[in-house]
Amino acid sequence: MDITKIPQIKHTDSDNFFLLAGPCAIEGEDMAMKIAEKVVAITDKLQIPYVFKGSFKKANRSRIDSFTGIGDEKALKILKKVSETFNVPTVTDIHEISDASMAAEYVDVLQIPAFLVRQTDLVVAAAKTGKVVNLKKGQFMSPESMQHAVKKVTDSGNEQVWVTDRGTMFGYQDMIVDFRGIPTMKQYAPVVLDVTHSLQQPNQSSGVTGGRPALIGTMARAGIAAGVDGLFMETHFDPSNAKSDGANMLDISLLEKLLTDLTAIRRTVNSL
Repeated sequence: MDITKIPQIKHTDSDNFFLLAGPCAIEGEDMAMKIAEKVVAITDKLQIPYVFKGSFKKANRSRIDSFTGIGDEKALKILKKVSETFNVPTVTDIHEISDASMAAEYVDVLQIPAFLVRQTDLVVAAAKTGKVVNLKKGQFMSPESMQHAVKKVTDSGNEQVWVTDRGTMFGYQDMIVDFRGIPTMKQYAPVVLDVTHSLQQPNQSSGVTGGRPALIGTMARAGIAAGVDGLFMETHFDPSNAKSDGANMLDISLLEKLLTDLTAIRRTVNSL
């Protein structure tokens, strides 16, 4: 898998998985910089290629009073500052066609949310920026159907595309990851497992999404054993007070031990 075309990506000679990690949403410059500093130190130590993740806005909220962001340009400028300060690429999700060209001025990877991955005009707009496009698999889609989303990107002249699995919804308030889909989707593009969103419990009666963060390690280990190319996880110094998706985020104090274990599993998988 070629990740060398992403500006500033480090450890490209590593046989390790790559990591997309950071807060769910950019809540402010101080929190973003502190999280980035911590994760960069860990990933440098473990030789993990790293992309800082942060949403510049949250459009898919259950309630109208939910936190959606600190302002588009303000958040995007913070993402750019993270990239320049720590010499790492960044990823953010987009929701509208106009977001694609705007966000592409600041970040290296454009992410299409799972609930929008069938929106052809949005996918094509992201592809035409020339940035890497990370396609979240819809919770309502089969692994096989993701080949068509990938083809929309490549048919637009962009070969830099990833697929991220974040589970399939079989019931009203839970998600299940079918690990059989990983080798299927690897036929189309590099595959990332979104560990934390796969453990969400959406559609709660309160309008605030729940989660099962105690299973983050289990899910991540299973993903590495199944052969994913990368992992996606949201992390925060204080998940219980995060302004978005705190219920399923990893406490950053647990990150180094988990990544150390996952790196060891990856070495074992590579040796088989």
